[in-house]
Amino acid sequence: MAVEQLQVLSALDVAKTQWYHFTAIIIAGMGFFTDAYDLFSISLITKLIGRIYYHVEGSPTPGSLPPHVSSAVNGVAFVGTLTGQLFFGWLGDKMGRKRVYGMTLLLMIIASIGSGLSFGHSAKGVMTTLCFFRFWLGFGIGGDYPLSATIMSEYSNKKTRGAFIAAVFSMQGFGILACGVVTMAVSAAFKKWFPAQPYDVDPAGSTVPQADYVWRIILMFGAVPAAMSFYSRLKMPETPRYTALVAKDAKQAAADMSKVLQVQFADEQTKVVEITTSQRNKYGLFSEEFLRRHGLHLLGTTTCWFLLDIAFYSQNLFQKDIFSAIGWIPKATTMNAIEEIFWIARAQTLIALCGTVPGYWFTVGLIDVLGRFTIQVMGFFMMTVFMLGLAIPYKHWTMPGNHIGFIVMYGFTFFFANFGPNSTTFIVPAEIFPARVRSTCHGISAASGKLGAIIGSFGFLYLAQSPDPSKTDHGYPAGIGVRNSLFVLAACNIVGLCCSFLVPESKGKSLEEMSGEREEEEAAAAETRV
Repeated sequence: MAVEQLQVLSALDVAKTQWYHFTAIIIAGMGFFTDAYDLFSISLITKLIGRIYYHVEGSPTPGSLPPHVSSAVNGVAFVGTLTGQLFFGWLGDKMGRKRVYGMTLLLMIIASIGSGLSFGHSAKGVMTTLCFFRFWLGFGIGGDYPLSATIMSEYSNKKTRGAFIAAVFSMQGFGILACGVVTMAVSAAFKKWFPAQPYDVDPAGSTVPQADYVWRIILMFGAVPAAMSFYSRLKMPETPRYTALVAKDAKQAAADMSKVLQVQFADEQTKVVEITTSQRNKYGLFSEEFLRRHGLHLLGTTTCWFLLDIAFYSQNLFQKDIFSAIGWIPKATTMNAIEEIFWIARAQTLIALCGTVPGYWFTVGLIDVLGRFTIQVMGFFMMTVFMLGLAIPYKHWTMPGNHIGFIVMYGFTFFFANFGPNSTTFIVPAEIFPARVRSTCHGISAASGKLGAIIGSFGFLYLAQSPDPSKTDHGYPAGIGVRNSLFVLAACNIVGLCCSFLVPESKGKSLEEMSGEREEEEAAAAETRV
């Protein structure tokens, strides 16, 4: 006879959508809003930093970051994020989700302010301190991935769990949108207050001294949403699944959920002890039993996220280069420094508004209807189709009059990334692993994604350069061009589609069913009866 699930967990699985669900979404979502703002704002300001600190007297083109500096500034936050995902993912299983949750946000607030204050006026001093603070910013952001996903999954019911986790992740879209809007507002204000001639008219005067404040203000603004949600994070109760299944405290789990659901729960300490002391419930991450039960699942979540992020981050971080290549952003020499950052932000904001944000919310609305697997496979497939649609007739898209078509096609790749694997790779690892290693496995999967982001951003930075050495950005070797780079990204999407078949469908199932802990409960009860 099957043992009944713990009462407090059964109640969570069938609970109607209540205010505490929305509270958890807002608290966790504000972290992701901040994550996206901080990660993607750097792509908007690198051109400006290059003009300010790397101006070459007599050069026909504005100053730009040397390749090694650009790689460091763009990549150091990803390295920090990868490290933070592994560390805080592990710590979340050891100390509890709630106890670690405030640490990550506090780190993000301090590092955001530090990034904007990057000390000194020399290029070397500013870049060194900027990289230092962005590493720690990434470290805090990294912790937000496994903790936010795990907390939301462990609070949710079976019916709408996917939508709730997707809603948290969808705040990333608003973060990308916000960094574009803030950048436009700040640059528009400074452009009005401190007018300057274009670079081809006055090279030195095209970058006014006050431009140095623009990028600093933009980076420091990332601390605002994080600070707004800091107190709320500290007041959140620990998730009942961690308290009962990992901390083994049935009384505290029942007390916490009685406050949240306004229902009294029995203290099931005896049943918790039976479950958590069962030999079947003791296998660790590096055991043969974990490998047998979840090895292919972990391989699937890591490879899919890795391949997705190669394509997603290379597109997102360097879309300004694509826009320049097709002529959607005016040539740098025809603008002053502040004007250029406004145009780059405008382009990113339009893509976010038309493709990125809607994609996230299509996932929120349909993931518990279509399922995770269907959305992920469809997303990878459609990303491949639209990238090939950009790459094969690439010369056609660069011709005058065809730029709008290119932008529409490019926007659809973002739409199907977010109504697709960019959302599902975040959701699924929080659902299919046991509670005692759930945060760790999500952190490993997310870190694999950030490794893909590092490869994508560094690789695309060099690969997308023109094959003609005379047309490359200053200091860069010849690459394979944007067209061939799009073919490479399309190939990554095809492999990602194939790897999706390693990941199980979790729609409509409880976390304990997916992780195998329901079996362990039944086995523990059978052992007790014997």
